[in-house]
Amino acid sequence: MSEEIKVPNHIGYIMDGNRRWAKGHGLPTYEGHLAGYDRVKDIVRASVDSGVKYVSFYAFSTENWDRTEKEISYLMKLFMRMFTSDLDEIVGENVRIIVAGTDDRLDKKVIQAARDAEARTANNTRATVMICFNYGGQKEIVEAVKQLVASNQEINEDNISKNLYAPDVPPCDVIVRTSGEKRLSNFMLWRAAYSELIFVDKHWPDMKAEDVKKIIEEYNKRSRRYGG
Repeated sequence: MSEEIKVPNHIGYIMDGNRRWAKGHGLPTYEGHLAGYDRVKDIVRASVDSGVKYVSFYAFSTENWDRTEKEISYLMKLFMRMFTSDLDEIVGENVRIIVAGTDDRLDKKVIQAARDAEARTANNTRATVMICFNYGGQKEIVEAVKQLVASNQEINEDNISKNLYAPDVPPCDVIVRTSGEKRLSNFMLWRAAYSELIFVDKHWPDMKAEDVKKIIEEYNKRSRRYGG
């Protein structure tokens, strides 16, 4: 990136359209998720290479449990792959992994794999990738407030921020949603307060590294006034 380009500190990606991509290509649903999984690695690399310090992905929402047992089983296998056999690739990029969400309904092996991935990458310094896994923005805020009540702390904006999942991760400068949908769907509700929203018509598996450059260029066209 040229010095004139302002790079967002935190980009959040709502990865939409894996199933529609598969259907459009005459493929089974799992092929869409696999293609989407491969794009995550490409977009992480392109984002970090561009100078983005925090990259978050809406990988599995608390509402996704409504999908078929077969589809959920396949998705969990992909997450296990991400947290275990494919982790070397992340380690090689000097990227820290954070897994944000609730443990509710998750298999203990998946929980442990996620924690191990976090521990193994904890000292990586180039960038932070937050995987929003079994995540819901409303639930995140409710759990933060519950912690404040339990510890008899004052309920205010600063204290809620300090009790979110991964409180060191800053607000999103940009939230990108693919597949033409124009809503947040319970993603990063607290951190999205002043996010720039960018909606991309292509399905997530069609995203390419050059799309990150376009996102950053669009971000530079926006005027962030924070209500002023």
